[in-house]
Amino acid sequence: MIISVVIPFYNEEESLKQLYKQIIETLSTFENDFELIFIDDGSTDSSNTIVGSLRGHNPKVRLITFRRNQGKSAALAVGFKAATGKYVVTLDADLQDDPSEIHNLIQKLEQGFDLVTGWKKVRHDPVSKRLPSRLFNNVTSLLSGIKLHDFNCGLKGYRFEVVKSIKVYGERHRFIPVLAHMLGFKVTELPVKHHPRQFGKTKYGMYRFLAGFLDLITLLFRMKFLSKPMHLFGSLGLAGFALGSSIIIYLAIGWFYGKWIGYRPLLLYGILAVITGVQLFTLGLLGEMIAEDKQDHEYPIRNDSDVESRDGS
Repeated sequence: MIISVVIPFYNEEESLKQLYKQIIETLSTFENDFELIFIDDGSTDSSNTIVGSLRGHNPKVRLITFRRNQGKSAALAVGFKAATGKYVVTLDADLQDDPSEIHNLIQKLEQGFDLVTGWKKVRHDPVSKRLPSRLFNNVTSLLSGIKLHDFNCGLKGYRFEVVKSIKVYGERHRFIPVLAHMLGFKVTELPVKHHPRQFGKTKYGMYRFLAGFLDLITLLFRMKFLSKPMHLFGSLGLAGFALGSSIIIYLAIGWFYGKWIGYRPLLLYGILAVITGVQLFTLGLLGEMIAEDKQDHEYPIRNDSDVESRDGS
């Protein structure tokens, strides 16, 4: 059995040799084989050269290089595609994630979970980073329905079928546990050690938190309504039509009792609500026809060996 360790990095020349040493020390105690997949996300320092030299001394090291910076999601997507191990572990290259936690992640996966995400319970980051992150995690947990403390921890463990089923692009790496949960995989979290940053500075700014909330809304919409748009647009359309019709009926009854309604703004609101409701309902019907015509989704299935391992046999 092979364990694949996927490490995306961007301008981490000071930490890569030390990280490699720590990972090798940890994985050398495994009875299983392993591979290290480094993804250079368009580094402009000597990071690529350093990993290239490591690859020259150790055939277990693989290096994938982007021509320019593409983002963490793209790096993970390529790493997941290249991984061949039964278990896949990801961690950041800045030495804040502790490679010794790989053992604990694998043990948790062997208990029957499909994805184990690290929880930086004691986090060594400035308050300016911790507070927005806590808000982001709380809102994501509330809206997604999956109760986790730390969605965006770089230290995660996966079964092979998880990394081959989820599609990571844009900024969706923040929501990998949500994606896996929505596909029916069993997700949990595990407290992990977190270290202060030793070199350089964080690659993330405040904008990422606003972008994260927008991405979450987009993700929830796509996952819940992409294959059934009528559930969203039809509901909104019926609500608008009912509201507008109620207003018009109310004004019509008043007109029979001699109340002039020609210049009342409420009449315009009622007509607008009816028209908007009809348009939304029609949009839902069109969306349903398009979704049915392009229905080519692949759904993850559980094979017999998975069932046996979870039943403890």
